[in-house]
Amino acid sequence: MKVQTINVNSVMTKSKLPASDYAVNPYVGCPHKCRYCYASFMKRFSKHNEPWGDFIDIKEFPPIKNPQQYTGKSIFLGSVTDSYNPYEHDYCKTQQILKQFAGIDVEITISTKSNLVVRDIELLKQLKNVTVAFSINTIDERFRKDMDSAATISERIDAMKTLHQEGIYTAAFISPIFPVLTRVEDIVQATQDYCDVYWLENLNLRGSYKTTILNYIWDKYPKYKEIYERIYLRGDKSYWIELSERLAQYAEQKQINMVNYFYHELIRKT
Repeated sequence: MKVQTINVNSVMTKSKLPASDYAVNPYVGCPHKCRYCYASFMKRFSKHNEPWGDFIDIKEFPPIKNPQQYTGKSIFLGSVTDSYNPYEHDYCKTQQILKQFAGIDVEITISTKSNLVVRDIELLKQLKNVTVAFSINTIDERFRKDMDSAATISERIDAMKTLHQEGIYTAAFISPIFPVLTRVEDIVQATQDYCDVYWLENLNLRGSYKTTILNYIWDKYPKYKEIYERIYLRGDKSYWIELSERLAQYAEQKQINMVNYFYHELIRKT
């Protein structure tokens, strides 16, 4: 792993995400090495020759100018890196950012696959409006190991439980949903006592990792080859429409808060 520090003028970036005004990424790169990582496109802006996942740049940045100016705004930590990746343990860049927003009326969302976030419980309690979202798309540890090098599923769920019991708003970001392989109901069953809201996002395949994921399916789950070909090679949306409808009924039945972020125009129209 290549580790270096880089200087940046500001860590605050206007967001292109639909649910946040600003994106904050204290690091460039991510050691989780998720096979499906859409953020790998960032490599071309990083001047690195190493594969995505084999380098990390630690950002050095000045204090945020007048944090009060972000009052009423929404801030998302971790749009293209995990803000609580293992290097946060020593460099504390995420912690440094959060301290500056303590007591300010901003909406902060942290997305992570790490249990390191538990370290900052007392700091999180000082934030007026914070959500910690744990990315979980399986309870099958073998599949998880094939997909990423982050914390185990049980470690993520234990961390969610700890934060929830301390009064911190928690989310399960069920993403990306792999057709057939991701069983949303099983994830709900494992987390429902500690989770305030579920966010759903389907697996979108584009760029170089499309071939990587499809080859993985052909090799490990050949019985699902036809359905993946139908979705990702022939553009059939019916699987996502049917799943969206089924999960809406499931959420109503279980009386849980579930938000669907499937990015398909056809689904949004329905």
